[in-house]
Amino acid sequence: MLRLTMPIGLIVLAATSAVAQNAPAPAPAPAPATAAQNNALINAELPADQAALKSHIMFLASDQMRGREAGSAEYDIAAQYVASQFYEQGLRPAGDDGSYLQKVPLLSYKPADKGSMAIAAKGGQPVSLVFGEDYVPSANPHKLEYSVTAPVVFVGQGIVGLGRDDYKGVDVKGKIVAFFGGAPSSFPAEERAHFSSASTKAEIAMKKGAVGYVTLESPLAGRGNFPFKMIAANYDRARVTWANADGTGHIPTPSAPGLGMLSQAGAAKLFEGAKTPWATIAEAAKKEGATFKAMPLPARLSVTLKTATTPITSYNVAGILPGSDPALGKEVVVLSAHLDHVGVGKPNAKGDTIYNGAMDNAVGIASLIEEARRFKASGKPPRRSVLFLAVTAEEKGLVGSDYFAHNPTVPKADIVADVNLDMPIINYKFEDVTPFGAAHSTLGETVARAAAQIGVGVGGDPRPDEAFFVRSDHYRFVQQGIPSVFLWPGEKGPGKAATDAFLSTHYHQPSDDLVQQPAIDWESGVRFVDVNYRIAREIADADQKPMWKKGDFFGTAFGGPMQK
Repeated sequence: MLRLTMPIGLIVLAATSAVAQNAPAPAPAPAPATAAQNNALINAELPADQAALKSHIMFLASDQMRGREAGSAEYDIAAQYVASQFYEQGLRPAGDDGSYLQKVPLLSYKPADKGSMAIAAKGGQPVSLVFGEDYVPSANPHKLEYSVTAPVVFVGQGIVGLGRDDYKGVDVKGKIVAFFGGAPSSFPAEERAHFSSASTKAEIAMKKGAVGYVTLESPLAGRGNFPFKMIAANYDRARVTWANADGTGHIPTPSAPGLGMLSQAGAAKLFEGAKTPWATIAEAAKKEGATFKAMPLPARLSVTLKTATTPITSYNVAGILPGSDPALGKEVVVLSAHLDHVGVGKPNAKGDTIYNGAMDNAVGIASLIEEARRFKASGKPPRRSVLFLAVTAEEKGLVGSDYFAHNPTVPKADIVADVNLDMPIINYKFEDVTPFGAAHSTLGETVARAAAQIGVGVGGDPRPDEAFFVRSDHYRFVQQGIPSVFLWPGEKGPGKAATDAFLSTHYHQPSDDLVQQPAIDWESGVRFVDVNYRIAREIADADQKPMWKKGDFFGTAFGGPMQK
């Protein structure tokens, strides 16, 4: 699962996430497990369905896969393994050129130098800002050498929506906007995460006619607000996008790119002579829920950026089970899971450097394969087509799924739903399920019926501040207006303690393997596959395709099919 990190345009992958790029040379491989441990792992007798699930995870999360980092040779081997499993389960190739693989042209990019920023008051000479003290540059993979000079407008948190308009009273066409990160805590958690995203803020700015944006360091810590010193220390770490057909890097807002971040000291220089001084703005920003009146600033900002890129090739894996219904068969239900993890990096206390990604997300991929097996074993083809999709570069920012969502191997208009499998924690006997995003669409009712069929309940989101709904691959389908959901075993009974332990100790750590963390409950793994299969089967066979709930924020924002 994607770790919450910094805004697009300033994103810096956390140390455990940016493990292959700019990481120190890996330490020696850890000592192998003892013979007794390996024998217990390999020779445990399990029913056939549990053994099948386990066998996939043993392969995908083995040390030989070296953390399955997107673009690595080991990831490619894992992709071929998934393709072979799709073939065994009777899925037809749904990748490029009659294959199971969709080539994803990834692009690693970072600032090529420190760039420059300068401020000029009206009628005055430009005054250069100081790198690392006043500003840090962003990178622009869409245009490797980029410069802009324009007036600046302060727009609070850069939000328009949910009754809020931070652009009220100003015209930003042809101008640079400056805003704080974050979003009000009064917003619902998932909507707050949506508006906290720098890409959302950038899209609003672009629609308003801005030519770029700078982020201002806020004195208030919290989601979307990152300390300038942390950004400055990591400004040149590589990040990843996908390449357009012309080789340029994809960014959501090429006409309004991110330009960089200003420290509070740099912001004070930008606001010199403003109607409301920076000191007043900064003092107000210390309070949660503060609002600001948009205002033009007296300065013009000049920015130059240089960006270095490195192409990387990786693959999504896609197999399809054609629908049997003459009318509904062209419609497609996508079942997705990410195949990549974060590779090789810093050693843990045991000297282990391999981030195996057993729970995250070998379990999800194994579940995807085993759902395909259930469709095959049923002997009953689905009415709608079902596309099984293993995506790359989720850990780089949902990049592989974003590429597929923009370049699907089936007609985009035919995709009716996405059900995502990401990091199900299955080392306990779950008593309910948590369907992230289900409340937004009719998929919620589908999940409830499937859960009841296996004798478990449906819980609410137990961790709303984590905003998991916007942090995994299904969200790229949401952004295309497609109703989507992903399921976790719930936190009723032993679930909370087990989830807490995994997130605090094993998430994005070398210990996420089959030896160092609590043993997987294989029976629970099969039950998890079962409930997801029932969800997919109902969607595929129902007379009515999934719809967004009437007036739902995400359905409205992204123009999806909505209940009347």
